[in-house]
Amino acid sequence: MNDYTSEQNGLVARLKLDYPGFSLDVNLNLPTSGVTVLFGHSGSGKTTLLRCIAGLERAAQGHISFQGEVWQDGDRFVATHKRPIGYVFQEASLFPHLNARGNLDFARRRADNSRAGIDLDFAVQLLGIGHLLGRYPAQLSGGERQRVAIARALLINPRLLLMDEPLASLDQARKQEILPYLENLRKELDLPIVYVSHSAEEVARLADVIVAMDNGKVLACGPLGETLSRLDSPIKLGEDTGVVVEATISARDATWHLAEASFAGGALWLRDTGHPLQDRVRIRVLARDVSLSLSHHADTSIVNVLPATVMEIATDQQQGLALVRLKVGDTAILARLTLRSAHHLALAAGKQVWAQIKSVAIIQ
Repeated sequence: MNDYTSEQNGLVARLKLDYPGFSLDVNLNLPTSGVTVLFGHSGSGKTTLLRCIAGLERAAQGHISFQGEVWQDGDRFVATHKRPIGYVFQEASLFPHLNARGNLDFARRRADNSRAGIDLDFAVQLLGIGHLLGRYPAQLSGGERQRVAIARALLINPRLLLMDEPLASLDQARKQEILPYLENLRKELDLPIVYVSHSAEEVARLADVIVAMDNGKVLACGPLGETLSRLDSPIKLGEDTGVVVEATISARDATWHLAEASFAGGALWLRDTGHPLQDRVRIRVLARDVSLSLSHHADTSIVNVLPATVMEIATDQQQGLALVRLKVGDTAILARLTLRSAHHLALAAGKQVWAQIKSVAIIQ
């Protein structure tokens, strides 16, 4: 079991479900805070797992509980409408005969009012849909419909929000339009979210915890930065191995159009993209962009040079290359170099080196 939190407080899913040609077999204990992304290719079991959590499907052998409240166990099975969840489907599924405000009002009438929740004005502001309230679904773009659908899911006052590839049906322009609103959900709401995706970009921008799935099983599960930095990690986000680092914009150099991003272990200079000071950002550091030296060099074009400790070394999947896991302060990063270079530097666990980071960028 992935023990990020106790069973009493976590989201627990122990499920076995068989279909012709496919089996789901998972044992998870997930945190009830932040965004947990179920990640994998089509057919890996992500949506089936999400639907079981929602009660839309029932596993023959299953236990599901949330914050100590059992939703499925033995003969017990709590119906979907009695689980304190909001569910966002791939398609917005708005009521076509109601305008946006009418769809939101429908959710408010179904809301659990036993505790404080999100009010209409806040949901409208959070999703940027104030100018859309009088329009009907047929008058909205795909991205606009999905933003209204997310607001509707929030207004029923759920304790858990489930999102099944909410950007899958949108083109790239609409995805870029809606992603900042999803980041706002993560930053502004104290609401756990389980989010299904096969998109590396969505994982990098949204995930706090990642669950990598394939063929109905969990390949890896854990906090995003820690899981991506594992040398045996089966997860690649995009074109290469790398890590995602949480950072804060701490300084700006207007002369050279650079911004400084500070993190638990140091700071990195990168191209200034206009983020205000103290803004929280995520930055991507690819293993191929990190080289190592045994001493600090000032006569180089590489601006970002940080002291690091070698944690692990492994032969890379690519012939002749090594993958090195480094600790920079409290942050793990990866470096890819040739086996010859690793031998030349006599790299070993515990050795002090300098990490020369050639390129880094804010994920946006």
